[in-house]
Formats: sequence, C-alpha cells, structure tokens
Amino acid sequence: MSEIEINGRILKLSNLEKIFWPSDGYTKHDLLRFYIDISPYLLPYLAGRPINFQRFPDGIEGKRFYQKNVPSFAPSWIQTFPIPSEERVIHYILVDNLETLVYVINLACLEIHPWHSRTKSIKYPDYGIVDLDPQEGVEFAAVIQVANAVKEVLDSVGLKGYPKTSGATGLQIYIPLRSRYTYEQVRDIIGYICTLVHKKEPVLTTMERMVKKRGATIYLDYLQNLWGKTINAPYTVRPVPGASVSTPLSWDEVYEGKVRPGDFSIKNIMERLKEKGDLFTPVLTDGQLATTILKAIKK
Repeated sequence: MSEIEINGRILKLSNLEKIFWPSDGYTKHDLLRFYIDISPYLLPYLAGRPINFQRFPDGIEGKRFYQKNVPSFAPSWIQTFPIPSEERVIHYILVDNLETLVYVINLACLEIHPWHSRTKSIKYPDYGIVDLDPQEGVEFAAVIQVANAVKEVLDSVGLKGYPKTSGATGLQIYIPLRSRYTYEQVRDIIGYICTLVHKKEPVLTTMERMVKKRGATIYLDYLQNLWGKTINAPYTVRPVPGASVSTPLSWDEVYEGKVRPGDFSIKNIMERLKEKGDLFTPVLTDGQLATTILKAIKK
C-alpha cells in the first residue's frame, strides 16, 4: 500500500504493480501516472457532471462491472449529486478535482463516462453527440467517410461539430448546444442530423436499432443522447490492447483520413497535446442554437 498527498488529502493507493494491459505490460501505476499527467486536459470535461464508471479490478482481461452509486466506503470529502431512478436515488460521484480523479482511478475505474449535462442544469445537455458505431467487418476508412458526411450536414444546417476518436473502433462528433434544450429535444436534433447523414451515405450507414439487422454498416446512434446515457470522455484511456486514448481530432485530420483509433495511447498522447493543445475546448464554451432544426422537425 502506497500513499500520495494531493491538495491536502492523503490517498492510499493499492496494487500498483498489478498488470492491467497484459499484452502491453502497462500496470495500475502506469494508469494512475497517465491520469495525473492528463488531468489538466481531462478535468474540464468531468467537472460538474455526474459520472458513470466501469471498473476493471483485474485489468482489461478480467471481470468488469459498472459503478454509478458512490461506494459506501468512500471518504467523506468525495462530492456527489443525487439523481432519482425508478428504484432508488443514485448518488453519482462528481470528479471536480485531481484528488477525486485519483481516488476513482485507484478503484480501477477505466471507463469514465460523464453525463451530457451539468448538475446546475441537469435536465438540459450542453451538447449532442453523433456516435458513429461501426459494426463488425467495417473498415475505419468507412467511418472517416461517414464523419465527413456529418461535417457536410452540419455545415448545411449552420452548426459546428468537433470530432474525437472513441478510442476503440468509432468516432464521435460533439455538437455544443445552449443549455436550453431537453434531452428529448437533443435526441430529436441529433436524430434529424443522422437522418440527413443516412440519406448521404445510405449504403454505409444504418439507423436500425436491432443489432442483427444492421449488417456491415456504421450505426448512427442518436439514442446516446437520451437521459442517463453517457459516452466516454475525451482523454480517457480505453480497456483495449494498446491502451488507446479517446482523442479529439481536427476536421483536416478527418478529411485526410490518415488517423486510426489506435494512433493515440497513454504512451504518446501528451506529446500530441503539447503540439496541438486541446482541440475540444469549444465543446465547453461555444453553445449553439438549433432553432432551424427544431423548426424543420415540427414541419
């Protein structure tokens, strides 16, 4: 058992030498070091948002389970936010500072999924997300092609979007919005955009909800914008070989089509950030109106 002091808090760290990525040799210590290094970039995308976690106590090849409610053994300084569910009130952890981030990573929380809305306006998301989810057998080049179709659609409706790799197989395009639309409205806004994308790329894409009917296509998952749905935050590491990191891209990089999800990992992401900075900053600052789309939906 080791200890670390952060902002006056003493945190106990356990099993630091445990291998979390067997094929790469990365340990829990490597994971903690990565999150401490990346925290200035990551924390703004977590602050003020309830968080869903997926824990991997024995590494990416071991058992995994979801954690929403704050553990009963959590220290008293961990801040939470209550949200009623059908069965109970869930007290979500708020990762607003480095000490809380290190605490949850020590619990082997590899998957970090913030809500689309903040506690101060919990019913009104700050962004909508076009989630490009390639089904089995689909090359990443096709994902890039569809992402460019998303850009064309966004340009046509007067909205800006910001792409990032999922860190696994797909891409996600975030569309910052004013915090005035309900989750249902945001779902409809993104659904409308996805419908236009599907018209542009009818062979490559699908909006079919049943997995077995999708075939070798890219699923345009607009339903990820519903209440309680979450997506892994930018700059989070994924539980896949190579320890890839969900990484914001420029549209030039998407257009050129030379990037792959595995290009960015805990090994090289800091070098990229030093070179390019945080390409995702507008997602948190440039909320947009979607009046045109909502009027089109009502027609």
